[in-house]
Amino acid sequence: MSPTAARRRVHRPVATGLPLALAAVLVATGTAAAGPTKEARVVRTATLGEIPLGAFSDALLPGSVADDHGVRLGGIGSDIYPAGRRGEYWTVTDRGPNGQIKVDGKKRRTFPVPGFDPAIVRIRVSKDTVEVIDAIPLTTSSGKAVTGLPDQQGRDEAPYTHDARTPLPHNPNGLDTEGIVRAGDGTFWLADEYGPSLVHVSARGRVLARYVPEGPALTGTDYPVVEALPSVLLHRKTNRGFEGLAQLPGGDLVMALQSPLSLPDADAGDASRTTRLLRFSPREKAVTAEYAYRFDPVGVVDPGEDDTSELKISSVVAVGRDRLLVEERTDKSARLQLVRLGRGADILGGPWDDDATSPSLEQLDEPASAGVPVLSKRLVVDLGTVAGVPGKIEGIARVDDDTLALVNDNDFGMTDGEGAFDARGRLVDSGVKTTVVYVRLPEKL
Repeated sequence: MSPTAARRRVHRPVATGLPLALAAVLVATGTAAAGPTKEARVVRTATLGEIPLGAFSDALLPGSVADDHGVRLGGIGSDIYPAGRRGEYWTVTDRGPNGQIKVDGKKRRTFPVPGFDPAIVRIRVSKDTVEVIDAIPLTTSSGKAVTGLPDQQGRDEAPYTHDARTPLPHNPNGLDTEGIVRAGDGTFWLADEYGPSLVHVSARGRVLARYVPEGPALTGTDYPVVEALPSVLLHRKTNRGFEGLAQLPGGDLVMALQSPLSLPDADAGDASRTTRLLRFSPREKAVTAEYAYRFDPVGVVDPGEDDTSELKISSVVAVGRDRLLVEERTDKSARLQLVRLGRGADILGGPWDDDATSPSLEQLDEPASAGVPVLSKRLVVDLGTVAGVPGKIEGIARVDDDTLALVNDNDFGMTDGEGAFDARGRLVDSGVKTTVVYVRLPEKL
């Protein structure tokens, strides 16, 4: 095989042609209604094997990773989407290995593998094993890695090396990809936490456009940037932008803001239980609706947890023309709610999109009592009560009418603190594996 042919096969989004270098690496390594009456159960579990991150990355973009510090491929559980063949799914990594270390009493965000490039990864669940059968790197218009480094100084966290001692540069091309769907034309749509933004990429991973909130421009990118989202989203919490992404049967997309906005300030956002879903038309290239979504109290979602700011939406899944499964979670527990997107619930362009409105949507103790059309919801399953479901579930795919495939985010085996790496600068792995579990639901969707 010629080098040119090998490079072409790196980017093919099909299962029949892994690049030889990568193949070698893989071989070598609202108001909640009453809950359901039947019990859900895990019917299958599979785990991803150990794949050196440097070898994986360099097979996709040669020379991108100088030292992986002993980190193995992980983080592919940011989302999961059916790939059209039984047992096969598209997944997406997040921004890559990262952690936090306190220096002089202040937390610093570390990126031990700054050359890591987020990737779309096609997997196959085979018996008790998760196999990587293809991978597509995310690249700029000129074919360079987007990387997972934060975008803007002052708006995003400052990045540091693995020991939190040496600053790293920001990168306006950087993406923290957290949601994925595949369109009928073979292109992909990705949800990003940094912007927050919605990213359209080609079948080979090239960024075609990044849709961001109206307001201060994101400059210096090596791909098109379009200000098409409500400006109020500029108040997103740090690292709490879009995380869930669903594709409705007609082709429209629904993005979930992971947490309530910091509006008018961080304290209000941390105390709030109201976040937002947005509907986006790929045909119109515009947001066409916005919805208020109300979390259950944190102690209901995760008994024993009392910090409301731990509530997040990590996944949304279309189960009909206007119905969604919405995952409310903390890092330890999760519940799936069934939601219907009604026309009467649209708040787009109203007072709640004006950051001068006081009190803000996020400050309302009872939004429905204040006239806000909060989405109604119904509990389908409390995953915290299902034996065998790992923590930090971030990706959910519908297998059939009563079965879901769930995948966790293992954070590349990273932990926070100075003990994350040994004296030689090698990762002290957490031991948490990337795991796909199939859950049989107590009812048909």
